[in-house]
Amino acid sequence: MNDGSIKIIVTWPEDEIMNQQVRAPYNAATEAELEELGFAQLPDLDNSRHSVLPSMRLEKAREAALALREQILNDDQQVSYYQTVSLIRAPYPTKYGLLNANTVKSPFMHIVNRLFIVQFSVAGSVKTLLFSPSDYEANRETPYFKRMIDKYGALSPMVSSFLAPVESSVEKALADAGIAPEQVDYISYDHLHTQDIRKWLGDDKKPGYFPNARLLIMKQEWDSTTSLLPQQRDWYCPHGIDGVPAERVILLENSVRLGASVALVRTPGHTEGNHSLVAHTPEGLLVTSENGVSADSYSPEHSNIPGVRDYAKATGMEVILNGNTLEDSLDQYISMVVEKTIAGPRKDQPEFCNFVPSSELTPYWAFPGLKPTYSFGELKFGAVT
Repeated sequence: MNDGSIKIIVTWPEDEIMNQQVRAPYNAATEAELEELGFAQLPDLDNSRHSVLPSMRLEKAREAALALREQILNDDQQVSYYQTVSLIRAPYPTKYGLLNANTVKSPFMHIVNRLFIVQFSVAGSVKTLLFSPSDYEANRETPYFKRMIDKYGALSPMVSSFLAPVESSVEKALADAGIAPEQVDYISYDHLHTQDIRKWLGDDKKPGYFPNARLLIMKQEWDSTTSLLPQQRDWYCPHGIDGVPAERVILLENSVRLGASVALVRTPGHTEGNHSLVAHTPEGLLVTSENGVSADSYSPEHSNIPGVRDYAKATGMEVILNGNTLEDSLDQYISMVVEKTIAGPRKDQPEFCNFVPSSELTPYWAFPGLKPTYSFGELKFGAVT
């Protein structure tokens, strides 16, 4: 009998049900769990971005970033060890790396992906963090790179090594530093573009290379990776997080400090769940992500890359985005200003800031006209504990 009521039937596509099942065991860490690890949340920084007015969000976020910078510096505790190791170089579209801001004719730039090895103290215990440990063999399955390899790399091994020359590996870098796999406490990535983490943490088929390590990642990034739109999917490695045990993953809702000398700061925009590494070193606060690909990205008014300085002057842009997906360009712009503010100026060249890209623009003879005005190269401070 029709009683006049309206019944709404909701159906879920099969893949969405599977995504819900994938996400179910992976819950965000509670405040008590974070405190037990020696981590402290940073609500002032995250709350600064809640205004509906973009310009107000920017200025409030800048103020909060400056306050965090002063707080970390005043605590006067540095990481005990910090090293960057070049892993692999890869071609990357210039139109993405220096979004709208250059007049270079080369369609590609070369970026070098680096591993960051950081040791720091939490409640008197030394912890080892690997930031951006890339399994570049598995990462080749990322759709964008797979198409490029299929198009060019299949021609010959020489062409493949020309496009993406390998310089080191995570395993070799750790062995050279004298760090055993079981000593690694945490791994982290600013976002999960191109990453397959199963080699490091294991899955339901085999154990991981790092038996004690846990992933530190923003919950938004983890959740997004399980439910991608086409423009996102091109840059995520298929099945890269499938089957990773829930106990090996620490999902973060907010920015956190790991002890006194390291922080993971929410910097959304490049992806929805992007975050940045902040480490207090003898060179000051070094900030790392892939929001920008060079020192020029954060000081465009001082750039010698053709077109970048003119673009910054014409538009008033404080920073130049790395924009391969443009999930939220306004958020990314604010995030880069936050990074720039926390980092502060370089000691040796103060017109540039202490932002060390996880993938840095590097000169390459095959891509002429693209040379960063300032380059960080590989860095090393302190001694392994």
